[in-house]
Amino acid sequence: MNQPFNKLFQPGKIGKLSLKNKIVMPAMGVSLAETNGEANDDIIQYYTERARGGVGLIITEVTRIDDQYGAATYKQLAVTDPKQIPQLQRLADAVHKYDTKIFVQLHHPGRETTSQLIGGRQIVAPSAIADKTVKEVPHALTTEEVQQLIKAFIKGAVIAKTAGIDGVELHAAHGYLLNQFLSPYSNHREDQYGGNFTNRLRILKEIIAGIQQLCGTDYPISVRLSAKEFITGGLQLTDTVKIAKALEKYGVSAINVSSGVYESAPTIVEPGSYAQGWKKELAQTIKANINLPVIAVNNIKTPEVAEQLLTENVCDFIGVARATLADPNWAHKAAIGQSDQITPCIGCLLCFGALQSGKHIICAVNPRLGREREFTKLKPDGKQQIVAVIGGGPGGMEAAKTLARRKFKVILYDQQPQLGGTLNLADKPLLKDKITLFNQHLINQVKAESNIELHLNEQATIAKIEAHHPAGVFIANGAQPIVPDLPGIHQKHVITAEDYLAGKAQVSGQVAVIGSGMTGLETAEKIASEDHPVTIVEMQAKLGIGINPTILMDLMGRLKQYQPQIMTNKRLTGIRGSQIDVMDTTNQQSQTLSADTVVLALGVTPNAQQSEPFKQHFNHVRMIGDAQQAGRIAEAMRDGYSKAYVFATDRD
Repeated sequence: MNQPFNKLFQPGKIGKLSLKNKIVMPAMGVSLAETNGEANDDIIQYYTERARGGVGLIITEVTRIDDQYGAATYKQLAVTDPKQIPQLQRLADAVHKYDTKIFVQLHHPGRETTSQLIGGRQIVAPSAIADKTVKEVPHALTTEEVQQLIKAFIKGAVIAKTAGIDGVELHAAHGYLLNQFLSPYSNHREDQYGGNFTNRLRILKEIIAGIQQLCGTDYPISVRLSAKEFITGGLQLTDTVKIAKALEKYGVSAINVSSGVYESAPTIVEPGSYAQGWKKELAQTIKANINLPVIAVNNIKTPEVAEQLLTENVCDFIGVARATLADPNWAHKAAIGQSDQITPCIGCLLCFGALQSGKHIICAVNPRLGREREFTKLKPDGKQQIVAVIGGGPGGMEAAKTLARRKFKVILYDQQPQLGGTLNLADKPLLKDKITLFNQHLINQVKAESNIELHLNEQATIAKIEAHHPAGVFIANGAQPIVPDLPGIHQKHVITAEDYLAGKAQVSGQVAVIGSGMTGLETAEKIASEDHPVTIVEMQAKLGIGINPTILMDLMGRLKQYQPQIMTNKRLTGIRGSQIDVMDTTNQQSQTLSADTVVLALGVTPNAQQSEPFKQHFNHVRMIGDAQQAGRIAEAMRDGYSKAYVFATDRD
């Protein structure tokens, strides 16, 4: 039992609004609403679970105030039409049942959206300057168009208040429209909404005044700011302190401190390599210069770090963002002294990547995210029937504990001496401590289940499984590295990335890493950090195909310091002693490179030879994760949970 977190669970106030604790779930896009922006059962259930999980304040996802140019996702919450009030009322009522308060975040993406999302229309911004990530030149808003948008923000606040929402937040961070007006980097206007500091702030001043006039001066308004944009020519902390002071004079109730714009994306939604609290000086500096409550996100994963930031007077309220996606009961578990039972966010950014590709939000470690209404409560209908699980990686462990909680008796076999499977390799590259935490969390959960019998360091056989007379078999025996049939491939100095990470094989001299997926690049970084010169060989035209762009930006930024030789459009054709032969995929010309060690990182393929006999012999067989198709932690966890959730032998 952990000690309680006294500061985290003290009540607080934003304006005249009382909050039961200091935990704020900040806005995160989820794309679960109706296409017309109405709240529906899916998004209501999503927020209800976080309210039931104990947070003091929920700030909704980026909520659209302009249907014509303001879309951020296909199924984004909106406050553009009074017809949306009844469903928004249902959302407020659902959250209020748990003594949790709720704000709507009023949002317009400006130039940080695409014409595809807004029906082919040209995107809009304060000035006709393209964002370097979106790469679309926006229409520069006329003065009259700016004033129409001001009215739309005010209208959104009125709709929110009418629906019973406790307050609103103006999203003036992350390079979105209001941030674009604030920053000299993106605002080159010459009218009353651009030029000097006062003019760049005018749009916020007029929105705030309009909300106060129609909703009352006691209606809470939070403003989210990027304290530092982390781009040349962008807002610096000294600028944002000045902005925060002005906002205090305008009568806002709180400042919500974040950082970054799309062009500095890793500083907004941090990859797993970033430490908790890495940007705390941003919020601390703003807090020291104003007399308003400060909410701040600081890449918080654990309540221990959250409590420490409050102790250090970094902020008044802790923004716990992705961690509440990974575990909706984050606050409740901290409150009852069970922080060691919190499912940790691993910073893989799968959640953000899903939205970028047009899907609703998903999570690698929480298979229920975005599907809360589909996966409500586990049915305890297993009747102690025996189910065998072969493989103790993430998919196998998730299946085992889900089945055990359904009151099946689970017999889990793994040929390794410890649980974890590929997680025991995935945490070996640099800065992967969050994977270690997640692995240990799963192991702890499996070992805590009395309905799971472990057979570690033991190879599953048909005879052994048959002896248990199982009602079903879950095969989660993973995959094996791809080793192509090429000349010289079986020499001793040719190894797999998996064997290197496991410590079963060493590297020496000049190292060639073949393949630039996540495993290849992370392995290359680890090898380079050990002072080996590295060449990365990739048959595609670009490195890191399929890797989340923010993760790739972060990883390549770190790798750059080691100055690896990068060879794209090159396919390995053979290995001759300390040389490798590659062929250019564009012109089929051959080339020879030096390599004292060759590390293969060409992906994995299912262990079909091991699993096929079990599939043929037993009824009610389920394939999990890599055993079925090579994938990521997310696919393994999804398979493990969803297939165990619906498993029923009487319906097969």
